[in-house]
Amino acid sequence: QVQLVESGGGLVQAGGSLRLSCAASGSFFSINAMGWYRQAPGKQRKLVATLTSGGSTNYADSVKGRFTISRDNAKNTVYLQMNSLKPEDTAVYYCWGLIAVFTTQRSYWGQGTQVTVSS
Repeated sequence: QVQLVESGGGLVQAGGSLRLSCAASGSFFSINAMGWYRQAPGKQRKLVATLTSGGSTNYADSVKGRFTISRDNAKNTVYLQMNSLKPEDTAVYYCWGLIAVFTTQRSYWGQGTQVTVSS
């Protein structure tokens, strides 16, 4: 069974930084992409950043230039470095993985970690 476990959320003042981590564990063939989504209260879950196994990245316009996604393949871990945080970045951040188990790939989600940015 594949699990994604996030860490690194918390409370920070506007302009500050946080680093989120997400480690994939369990039995799987390959991790084809990993990334982060976020969901603010009363809003839909939205993409923040993704990173494919080939190194391609995709960022939401609202975080470009402030957030950086990276990955440690040896640890099956993806990171999200968040700088210049704004109150509108406040949300629950979910780790996402596109992971292949045998010949079938599907999306997996972490349990979410709260990020709160105070003004």
